[in-house]
Amino acid sequence: MSLLHLARQVRHVHQHVRAFAAISSNSPPPPSFTTVGPYQVFDRNVKQMQRDKAALREGGERSRTVDYVRDEVADRMMERFLDIKRKFGIILDLGSGPGHFSKLLELDKVEKSIMVDSSETTLNRDPDAEFEVKVERVHGDEENLMKIVSPDSQEAVVSCLSLHWVNDLPGALVQIQKALKPDGLFLGAMFGGDTLFELRTSLQLAEVEREGGISPHISPMTDTRDISNLLGRAGFTMLTVDIDEVKVAYPSMWELVEDLQDMGEGNVVIGRRHFVHRDTLAAASAIYKEMYGTGDGSVPATFQVIYMIGWKPAPNQPKPLERGSGQVNLKDVL
Repeated sequence: MSLLHLARQVRHVHQHVRAFAAISSNSPPPPSFTTVGPYQVFDRNVKQMQRDKAALREGGERSRTVDYVRDEVADRMMERFLDIKRKFGIILDLGSGPGHFSKLLELDKVEKSIMVDSSETTLNRDPDAEFEVKVERVHGDEENLMKIVSPDSQEAVVSCLSLHWVNDLPGALVQIQKALKPDGLFLGAMFGGDTLFELRTSLQLAEVEREGGISPHISPMTDTRDISNLLGRAGFTMLTVDIDEVKVAYPSMWELVEDLQDMGEGNVVIGRRHFVHRDTLAAASAIYKEMYGTGDGSVPATFQVIYMIGWKPAPNQPKPLERGSGQVNLKDVL
């Protein structure tokens, strides 16, 4: 065999290396074995099944009982939404769940909400009677927004605690920007990297002690410092990003873990362990209580929330003045 022929074979094989990112057995096959897509961190099929099961437990009552975190974040999102002095005809609620944010909308602000969610059971959990505005429910994947709506078609897109399960967050933000009309609004909230740090730390220490190593049990989340950059890269302008925390007290770690399951917030990291030894969990519970327990015997759980506002560029938007064009010296003011 000639060296030239061998080189062609090697080059041909090299073109097919790393055909697709890490895919679990439950994930759909890649569209092409020569296409490299976004790195797959989460198994979206398993996440959909988790949320479907959570919404079906006891006819949805278990799911409604643990709405407290999302309802609180939706309330805080609504405060920011009401600060925007504009009336909207239709908004798109991306990753709406049963409608935590849309239930708070009033007719003097919005006429209709289009709710989009990948879990059809969760999407249809609550009746239309609980909404003041008209609602339209669309079963669709948040990662493929442009397959659901047309470009430049939406006045506003909101997202309440769903983007932390998206594999390609930069791509999702780009799609949201494309879906908006010029001068359209994006208002979102997602969990930040310090969410459930108490549980994460306790599980890691317990695993090191009992098993000699650690494995991921809590999903990786976006660092707050990255959100502004991601919004800017997606093409948004006039950005506003702020951070808040929701702290919840539980009798012990066990109640926290049970509530997370009822929320549909179980771990779906690809390559995760599917079980944890009972003695490791018992050790984690003891560590949790020892490190973070309060005087009344409860343990806190911290949910860090990143709120973001961005606008699609438009010619009529306010723009900053050119550098050096100011007429007032700050020294005179201060």
